[in-house]
Amino acid sequence: MTDESVFPHPVYKKTVLEPLFDGVKVHFAHAMAQINRAHLVMLFETGILNSDKVSAIAKALQDIESDLNIDHCQYTGEFEDYFFMVEHELRSRLGPDLGGMLHTARSRNDMDHTMFKLQLRTRSHALLALGHTLADTLIQKAKDERDTPIVAYTHGQPAQPTTFGHYLGAVIEVLLSDLQRISDAKKLLDYCPMGAAAITTTGFPIDRHRMAELLGFVAPKRNSYGCIASVDYITGLYSSIKLLFLHIGRITQDMAFWSAFEVGQLYVPNSLVQISSIMPQKRNPVPIEHLRHLASVTAGRCDTIVNTMHNTPFTDMNDSEGEVQSAGFSAFDSGSRVLELLSAFIGVVSINEQKVQSNSDSACATITELADTLVRDESLSFRQAHNISAGTAKATLSKQIALCDGYNEFEKVFKEQTGRLPLMDKNTFFSTVSIKSFVNARDRFGGPAPIAMKEALDHYSHELNELTARAAAAHNRSSLAQQELNTVFKQLLEL
Repeated sequence: MTDESVFPHPVYKKTVLEPLFDGVKVHFAHAMAQINRAHLVMLFETGILNSDKVSAIAKALQDIESDLNIDHCQYTGEFEDYFFMVEHELRSRLGPDLGGMLHTARSRNDMDHTMFKLQLRTRSHALLALGHTLADTLIQKAKDERDTPIVAYTHGQPAQPTTFGHYLGAVIEVLLSDLQRISDAKKLLDYCPMGAAAITTTGFPIDRHRMAELLGFVAPKRNSYGCIASVDYITGLYSSIKLLFLHIGRITQDMAFWSAFEVGQLYVPNSLVQISSIMPQKRNPVPIEHLRHLASVTAGRCDTIVNTMHNTPFTDMNDSEGEVQSAGFSAFDSGSRVLELLSAFIGVVSINEQKVQSNSDSACATITELADTLVRDESLSFRQAHNISAGTAKATLSKQIALCDGYNEFEKVFKEQTGRLPLMDKNTFFSTVSIKSFVNARDRFGGPAPIAMKEALDHYSHELNELTARAAAAHNRSSLAQQELNTVFKQLLEL
């Protein structure tokens, strides 16, 4: 049977090849140009190509980059993909032999994964920078709100008072862990696939370390099969990014709850509040909802990429390549919006301390400290002190009075259960059940008291400084490599 069909099939062209071509135009064309330049430098420095050939190819590459308006390029099907279009330009300018020499000792396989890593490296750096800004915003806010009381909730119910700074400290710890995970996952982007060629490297005397250096990598990725088959740099990175936004979603849920009319301890300023089109009394802090859904969308986009790798063969395959990579970049786009908006939001919200006090009074939130004080000062067992405190809370709640005004109820319950009057007088009782006393008493490591919080915030600042220094070093390495590549490529033009 004869097959007279011609590549590409029009439907294949429309549904696969054209979207892939457009993805390269938007995301990978610059990276491919960098790889072409670095590879040509390496071919010259290793003596694989002589100076005359290298100079001619370098000039042709520069002309193609100047003449080719990438934004206006349309996929016609004349060439399989963007790579072959560039190679066609080289061959048409230099002739079929010289024009094809740039591809000596390499493959689209090692080029593709190198392009993907270069793009992910850039996007990860930008995402981490926004994460570092958020962490810094949270640390500064926690310092400012170190002593600002809030009611902490467990199981959806008011539990104990703490401070907004203490709550934010917990948020900071998780955020720093998430940023550390992304930074660690990003290390896999630091190893260059170039030189693996299709699978097994090449018989040409290439210098893989020089290629890695010129492109700003730490070193070549060691195993050449792994260069084109391992996708852990994808799954690891997106998994770590997912966790960041999963955790941010939990925080925004708290913000929604705290800003509800019935709780009201978080005040969102007018600049972040939208009004109802029909109900003039409503203040809708809808940025919280956008934070929540964008964080979920980002986590879902990360899952999409990770799940696409599930049950794929351990080899070079399109399941991990161009279109999948382009789809994954949407996680960086929505995630960046979340980090920017959350930084702005945290910076301007405030705590309604009057509402905090009211909620604390209504829930007898400081009653635990009464029980603790009875153990320390009245020589009672904790269980006996707990029962007295519970009885006091029940009595004040039934009479709808604030706990701080419930000394008479406390004295009555105490005498009923111990057969004597308490040593604690009314002023001491008032002080004991105040939010300030509750917080200040909890000065253990990690607690909300001022001294403990100062130590914690200093530590968070140190952790953040280490993370930003690591990111700066990686970015500096990439910038210096770019400068060197520009310099040595220019020298090829002058041969």
